[in-house]
Amino acid sequence: MCFRLIREDISAAMERDPAARSSWEVFFLYPGLHALWWHRVANFLYRHNCYFPARLISQVNRFFTQIEIHPGATIGRRFFIDHGAGVVIGETSEIGDDVLIYQGVVLGGTTLFKKKRHPTIGNNVVIGSRAIVLGAISVGDGARIGSGSVVIKSVPPGATVVGVPGRVVEENRDHDIDLDHNRLPDPVAEAIRLMLAEHDKLDERVQRLEDAAGLAPPKDEFKQAESRVKHEFDESCDI
Repeated sequence: MCFRLIREDISAAMERDPAARSSWEVFFLYPGLHALWWHRVANFLYRHNCYFPARLISQVNRFFTQIEIHPGATIGRRFFIDHGAGVVIGETSEIGDDVLIYQGVVLGGTTLFKKKRHPTIGNNVVIGSRAIVLGAISVGDGARIGSGSVVIKSVPPGATVVGVPGRVVEENRDHDIDLDHNRLPDPVAEAIRLMLAEHDKLDERVQRLEDAAGLAPPKDEFKQAESRVKHEFDESCDI
């Protein structure tokens, strides 16, 4: 393993993790880097048809780091797994340069056929914790995938994807490496807000028609409960 690559990995980790205090700390105590370094050994053996020792190293790597990377996966430079427990990267996954992923991320397959069945991740991509990317799809350069998202369709470059299933909520953003989840749009919450607003408009129209016709409005037993639900929904979305 090239010492230049190791220094490059350590520098990338220190740039992306504000908790890192020193190069020695990163070298000895960051399982995401240990998993990457052992994967390079396993991948070398795998590419030279030494499948059993490659899988053996992969399993030992998984035991000590809680990160499972199939030795057949292709990973670029300056790849960093932050808090890596539970990460799973499948055999035919391809990952570009300067990619950052968090704990619990899964790059999984969707077929039993022995072909390309795992995602291709571009350069400068950020994948939030517990996000799942499935199938032989591509995630374009500079894309962001929000925490807990399930992505089953290709993502264009520079896009931001959130939700289950994943939806593009922002496009053509700069290729920086941040992932500010507090600023990510929530398409489900926006849809609920639109439905509530439309309901209020319809309620007002019905009330005006009843007033014009001289009809006494019926007792609305759900009005108080509706107001409480709206208040709780707005508070949960602002957290």
